[in-house]
Amino acid sequence: MIIDSVLINAKAYLKGEIVDCSFAIEEGKILKIGKETHMPKADQKTDLHNLLVLPGVIDSHVHLRDEDKAYKESFLTGTAAAASGGVTTVLDMPNNSPLTMTSETLQNRMEIAERSALVNIGFYCQFPANMDEIKAIAAKGAVGFKLFMAEPIGAINIDDDVTLVDAFKQAAESDMPVAVHAEDHTLLKKTVDDFKLRHRDNMNAFLKAHDENVEAAAVDRLLQITAKIEKLQLHFCHVSTERALNAIAGDEKSGKAVTCEVTPHHLLLKKDDYEHLGPRALTMPPLRTKENVEALWKGIAEGTVDIIGSDHAPHALQEKDASSIWDVKVGIPGLETTLPLILTAVHQKRLTLAQAIKLLSERPAEIFQLANRGNLGQDQIADIVVVDFNQKYRLDASKFKSKAKFSPFDKWDAQGKIVKTYVNGRLIMDDDEIVAKPDSGNIIRRKRA
Repeated sequence: MIIDSVLINAKAYLKGEIVDCSFAIEEGKILKIGKETHMPKADQKTDLHNLLVLPGVIDSHVHLRDEDKAYKESFLTGTAAAASGGVTTVLDMPNNSPLTMTSETLQNRMEIAERSALVNIGFYCQFPANMDEIKAIAAKGAVGFKLFMAEPIGAINIDDDVTLVDAFKQAAESDMPVAVHAEDHTLLKKTVDDFKLRHRDNMNAFLKAHDENVEAAAVDRLLQITAKIEKLQLHFCHVSTERALNAIAGDEKSGKAVTCEVTPHHLLLKKDDYEHLGPRALTMPPLRTKENVEALWKGIAEGTVDIIGSDHAPHALQEKDASSIWDVKVGIPGLETTLPLILTAVHQKRLTLAQAIKLLSERPAEIFQLANRGNLGQDQIADIVVVDFNQKYRLDASKFKSKAKFSPFDKWDAQGKIVKTYVNGRLIMDDDEIVAKPDSGNIIRRKRA
């Protein structure tokens, strides 16, 4: 038997240990792991020269744009950025144009993406206007629903608890997780409207409007109204404050299916950094105080943080440089910086490699039920990242594969260079070059229990 490929001389992260081994890959899966002498014959043999081999990153929070927002990012450029950053699977958020909010718009988005994806893509959907369509959306394979609590996006009334409870119940019945952007709309709108009336449109006004209370209030409200909904999997995106994290951790300890994510920018940047970074680093929720940053790292150490996600949110530069803070498009690109930044943090002993792999690969696969992904093992999908773990280099946003060539981490020193990215057993990125065809990635559809 001659198989597709063999990777030899790897130092692979396997079950919590670094192991000298080789990989046999056939039809997109890991057929065998062992010594080179035990590998079958292959059409292609690649010597990895004792570089570190990790499971591909699963980024569960990505805005790929495309369609009417293709000027910001396309499926091709976004997935090229992913492959460049060692990300082999992305989960795409639904606040697109057109909105991903029905089974029809979901199917259309899947079909467009399939023609140009370089990595695997799963899709969230917003809650539809007609709740009867939730089952149809689930049947199409959406990975979950996304609920934006900061502002009305789509059809659902975010200010009505009864409506939200009904939506959550139906999501639970369809075995669909709900990912939430938790900022309280009522508190936020009241403050923003007041500031606009008084022509307060600077960074301090934005930070005041999006203060810690706004996040904490939304988290507390959602935990309260979902307390009695059985089988609901509630996932909080980009948690940024100690108060919110403690509330979520309390529910996790009670045995509820509640999980949360933090971003690299909330871990590595602080509120004071806006003084030199300006609005190009503006996000929702915004950067927080040193005390909140330390609380997030503590959450990683204690295991109350489940996932690190990039919240990759590309924009055109002119949209980040608006004169009024209320006109600035929030969000930063992150697909090409997340893994390098976290590997650098491993070198700095802020977390272990095992913790990094759990946060970036293992837990996302578990939470979103991405079968046979998230770790390196026999019969697993061959989503593989090869890293020169000790190589030091400088992050350079001008060389991003993303259309958004800016970053608050531009010119940061990093340690841990991504050398190769394999998706479904196929080499996609090799030494900073995309070497595969645009339709190399697969569309990930969530399978119901």
